[in-house]
Amino acid sequence: MATAPSKPTTTPVKESSGNSAFASFVIPICFIVALCIFIFVLGHPSHYKGGDVEHGAPTDYFGTVHKGGPIVPVLMTLFLMVIIFSIERFVVIGKAAGTGNVDAFVRKINAFLNAGSIDAATAECDKQKGSVANVVKSGLKKYREMENEPNLDVDQKTLAIQKDIEEATALEMPMLEQNLTIIATLVSIGTLFGLLGTVTGMIRAFQSLATSGAASSSELANGISEALINTAIGIFTSALSIIMYNIFTSKIDKLTYAIDETGFSIVQTFAASHKNRERY
Repeated sequence: MATAPSKPTTTPVKESSGNSAFASFVIPICFIVALCIFIFVLGHPSHYKGGDVEHGAPTDYFGTVHKGGPIVPVLMTLFLMVIIFSIERFVVIGKAAGTGNVDAFVRKINAFLNAGSIDAATAECDKQKGSVANVVKSGLKKYREMENEPNLDVDQKTLAIQKDIEEATALEMPMLEQNLTIIATLVSIGTLFGLLGTVTGMIRAFQSLATSGAASSSELANGISEALINTAIGIFTSALSIIMYNIFTSKIDKLTYAIDETGFSIVQTFAASHKNRERY
């Protein structure tokens, strides 16, 4: 009993450090990849008229994006981060859901509980695996322990099972919610960097007017192009971030609901069965 409080405190620290290490590794890698794409792919002379990257007009979409200026690789970094962190969340949340359908798993557990087959419910958890199954299995284990506990009344035993399920849930939830903050942050950052690129592009366009004294079509075109390209990339990055964030929060809410529903069933089944025994 003395070591019980250490479980909820130690595990999240390890998960948090692992999460930080992953993010610290991914962010610079994304920037390096984005910079290489910007310089060597988008900025290749084949995308410019006459092969002149400095003064030639873009001949295709790659050259046009390259004309967006130094903000483009930053926006590309943000876009790559959305992709990589989304893939990582899909993998982690998929593992947390387990090997089978979560709704079908919850129905099976409820059926076993109604039939009083605790061993069968535990075996089903071993088949399912994942975060939902881990929490349910922890509750079922506590269920068995409380059945053989002579020193507590039914209400105390029920409270102990409920507390065990809540602690198991608290250990699993941080893993599900890792890196969601980063994806949510990218929603705002993508838009802001896109706006920054827009502002720098417009400054460049107006500077051409101020220095030449007359409208230079090429300079104006470059400035406006820089502004619009950054706006487009920033909006697209933010839109993708919003979509992915909502998808993941929806999946996590579904898993949380499954845990709550099954945990409630375990507690109610235990309370009902043992109160009936006390009556008779």
